Amino acid sequence: MSSASSEKSDIVFWQGNEVVARAAIAAGCRFYGGYPITPSSEIAAVMAELLPEVGGTFIQMEDEIAAMGTVIGASLVGKKSLTATSGPGFSLKLEHLGYACIAEVPCVIVNVMRGGPSTGLPTAPAQADVMQAKWGTHGDHPTIALAPAFHREIYLDTIKAFNISEKYRVPVIILIDEVLGHMSEGMIIPDPSEYEIIDRVKPSVPPEEYNPYDTQYGDVPPMANYFEGYRFHVTGLNHGANGFPTTVPDICHNDEVRMIQKVMKDVDTLTEYDEYMLEDAEVAVFAFGSTARGAKMAVEKARQEGLKVGLFRAITLWPFPEKVIHELGQRVKAFVVPEMNLGQMILEVERSVHKEMPIVGVNKVGGVPVPPYEILEKIKEVLQHA
Repeated sequence: MSSASSEKSDIVFWQGNEVVARAAIAAGCRFYGGYPITPSSEIAAVMAELLPEVGGTFIQMEDEIAAMGTVIGASLVGKKSLTATSGPGFSLKLEHLGYACIAEVPCVIVNVMRGGPSTGLPTAPAQADVMQAKWGTHGDHPTIALAPAFHREIYLDTIKAFNISEKYRVPVIILIDEVLGHMSEGMIIPDPSEYEIIDRVKPSVPPEEYNPYDTQYGDVPPMANYFEGYRFHVTGLNHGANGFPTTVPDICHNDEVRMIQKVMKDVDTLTEYDEYMLEDAEVAVFAFGSTARGAKMAVEKARQEGLKVGLFRAITLWPFPEKVIHELGQRVKAFVVPEMNLGQMILEVERSVHKEMPIVGVNKVGGVPVPPYEILEKIKEVLQHA
């Protein structure tokens, strides 16, 4: 077989949802707990087929709340765990997401976004859950959310989500949407040499000396698995190093600060983004997810017409790349922010730029993508007044 034909045979055409499932398996995921909901159900279907082949477990629960509970439980016994849903289901999972945050339980949650609020547009795309991902569960808590835009990127970022979750003992959210979830796109499956697999750090002390939230080892305490000889307490209440509830103000305050700090101290490492034609740009288009694909086409068309425009594509949405956006705001004259909502991430761009300049949105919530020509029209309009 020639090298050309061999390379061609390595190309697969998978829906984005299937890419998520297969990447999760590659990352070491061995448990899926879920409840079917459009447009994420294919993730559950593929996991149900593949997990038994690798010794994993699939379970469909009676609702999304219970499904999230099983994911937390499976993680506590040492299994890398995944669940997937869409807007209404994500709303239901948020109570247990908060539990995973305060108990510091690694897990990955995929939200294949669709129109809302409520039942909304079940079979149509949206990008309106980005603020919900950040603030949906109550209280101060760390949030890490990734928004890949291409299928190969979905594969690698799904693995990355599991790695981050295990490394920092946090739930990690993957935000795609109906367009990416149901679109098939040719890709070459990344070779294992292209990525690393990270597992949680286990304790090195004997069971009788183990405390599940002992910070003498750093901001991320080692995590024992149940049924491996370690007995420890897990609760949704504020707790001390031994895991048992406490109401001592200083302990509660310092522990919540630590949970934020363990993520934010590595914000530069966690921040993933892509810059395109920004070297001499006068206008920057900020976009993410499937909308960034159309934004890239708009930028290329603008360049063909001699307009100095570039694309900043955010892949890590939370923590928001505010440092990079602030620096970019010192170089360009304006921002155009297309998104399938009525204006959510544009507020973060405005906050990060912290400067008087045109920052305008291109927004749609009718269940259709933002077309490139509308982004191009807004670029031209901004340039006329910049």
